[in-house]
Amino acid sequence: MTTTTAERSGTYRLGDREVFRLGYGAMQLTGPHVMGPPADRDAAMAVLRRAVELGVNHIDTSDYYGPAVVNELIREALHPYPDDLVIVTKVGARRDADGGWPEALDAADLRRAVQENIDHLGVEALDVVNLRMPGFAEPVQRSLAEPFEALAALQQEGLVRHLGVSNVTPQMFAEARAIAPVVCVQNHYNLVHRADDPLIDALSREGIPYTPFFPLGGFTPLQSAALDTIARRLETTPMQVALTWLLARSPNLLLIPGTSSVAHLEENLQAAARALGPAELAELDRIGGSGEPDVDL
Repeated sequence: MTTTTAERSGTYRLGDREVFRLGYGAMQLTGPHVMGPPADRDAAMAVLRRAVELGVNHIDTSDYYGPAVVNELIREALHPYPDDLVIVTKVGARRDADGGWPEALDAADLRRAVQENIDHLGVEALDVVNLRMPGFAEPVQRSLAEPFEALAALQQEGLVRHLGVSNVTPQMFAEARAIAPVVCVQNHYNLVHRADDPLIDALSREGIPYTPFFPLGGFTPLQSAALDTIARRLETTPMQVALTWLLARSPNLLLIPGTSSVAHLEENLQAAARALGPAELAELDRIGGSGEPDVDL
């Protein structure tokens, strides 16, 4: 039996299913600024279909990508969905006419968002819904009790199978977890942005996956140059090195690199076949930093 590309990354439990640790983030399958349709709709669908062919069974999306554009593409390209495919979506914002992302966290907003995701994806219930809290890349400490309680009520109605949180502090995660089970955390994390190191380790001890976004976001020119040097030495790309480092960082990291190109998709998934030696890992660690002292969940 042939091993698919994504299978080489290993698996981790997400909700009630095992997924391969290298997934796909679908945000880039839109027009500029995550608004409107892609320039080439057929190419966008080809990326989705190729991802599944290569073994990807974890796709990250949201109905506010487009809005609705990406979810409708996923439905057209992949429905009826493979039995093992887990589609993770997020709610908590909406799109305005200027392309902004105003928060949408009251109960009515969340019910509408969940129903729109269901309708546009063509499913009876959503596999996993992340409550995305406001703040660009960095979480803003605030209570999420009210919106998370609203999502927990929708879960009780059978519209959502599992709940996650995104752009949150450890304190916000703990608050959500006191309301309902949390099956994943999705935050900004990469080789140089490592404030969540203690949270990742604490989640790993409890078997809870962590999904980093912006795998190459926030690098300084010097950090980018250092990563480029290592990538050239290894005869690969900076993205592949960054993804391989994330796979090595902790077994509970689930990756969702995004692209609108089949060639780049295949290139990104090759990170699963790479291995970094101790010297390379140490050199990469020196590019970034580390988080605060350990946290107790």
